[in-house]
Amino acid sequence: MINSEIDEGYTKFAVDWTDRSPLPGSSIAELERWRRPLYEAGLVGYYPELNIGYGNLSVRATGGGLFIISGTQTGHLPHTDQRHYALVTKADIAENSVSCTGATQASSESLTHAAIYELDASINAVVHVHSESLWEQLKYSVPTTAADVAYGTPEMANAFKLLYRQTPFREFGVAVMAGHDAGLISIGGSVEAAARRILAFHAERSSRGGSAS
Repeated sequence: MINSEIDEGYTKFAVDWTDRSPLPGSSIAELERWRRPLYEAGLVGYYPELNIGYGNLSVRATGGGLFIISGTQTGHLPHTDQRHYALVTKADIAENSVSCTGATQASSESLTHAAIYELDASINAVVHVHSESLWEQLKYSVPTTAADVAYGTPEMANAFKLLYRQTPFREFGVAVMAGHDAGLISIGGSVEAAARRILAFHAERSSRGGSAS
């Protein structure tokens, strides 16, 4: 059962958003390709009882900016396009602030994504999904952030720095956010690699007859 206190989608940092025309289609093509199977698996989606969306994914930007990420409260959309992504141009963990541009505001998880990209230049994509069953199954058996660390905060951003230094998160590529009910993160050298990691857990869970949502 989903915790009624999930606050996915509520931004907890200062946002400087420049509302501009949608990003070029070529810049979000890989994100679009891999968001679809994540959505179909229920790993990105919407909690109707809470009226909030969940799940987001990003790719390191080339030619300016830090990374491109799905927009806040887009989880409910079966199909997305350039209008639903933002370019994060600056992220300051210490100041708890993010600057972004595009036709939508960047995801409320942008600060965590920013911290993960700072860890290693080889990380080119970050995927954040929700699955209550996978969260329960993997919590503390894979790299896991502390239960008292909330999503979208400088504390969560710093928690991933700690995981990267002190756990196998670097090699394993998947982590559980114990303080963010149902939340998991995967990383990779590409959006495909990051998405496939979490989809593999979903497929394994489903093959054993369990629901991964």
